[in-house]
Amino acid sequence: MAITADHIRTTLTAYLDQHPEDKRELGVVLGLLDDGDDLTSRTTLPGHVTAGAILVGPDSRILHILHNATQKWLLPGGHLEASDATLLQAAGRELAEETGIPPHVVTPHGEIPLHIDTHPIDANPAKDEPAHQHFDFRFLFRTTADIGELQTEEVSGATWRNLEELSDAQLRQRITETLR
Repeated sequence: MAITADHIRTTLTAYLDQHPEDKRELGVVLGLLDDGDDLTSRTTLPGHVTAGAILVGPDSRILHILHNATQKWLLPGGHLEASDATLLQAAGRELAEETGIPPHVVTPHGEIPLHIDTHPIDANPAKDEPAHQHFDFRFLFRTTADIGELQTEEVSGATWRNLEELSDAQLRQRITETLR
């Protein structure tokens, strides 16, 4: 069963119960849901939901991938698919697809995102996509495995980085608190 607006709203509400300081920034997502926008579709504008993975290795480093389209080092993640039943499942699927790390060696920390990031995406004329926003529901996972075979259509590199190298201070703080 595909992810529903109710599932997105329930997940977002649970997240905001834990992080009420993010309500102002994420109010736009609630507004789009109230308007009936299909936030599961990558064609929905001004933005749509994506699912991301914060993968923590045995040495507490965080996995980053070199995304081909942006040529930036990012956390694994991407667009939702019709086969995804939950946002957590979508994040795990994206993690496995992009990094080749099998799901049976990855453990989710919980069903509520650790972080929801809103960020702009540049227009992509090759895909006929205008500039828009991603509302990235990021879930924490742990593993003892190493990087597998990369999905070379989307990813051209992967590396483990120290927590201090994350540029997002809020994300860095939440990971630090969770790993204590």
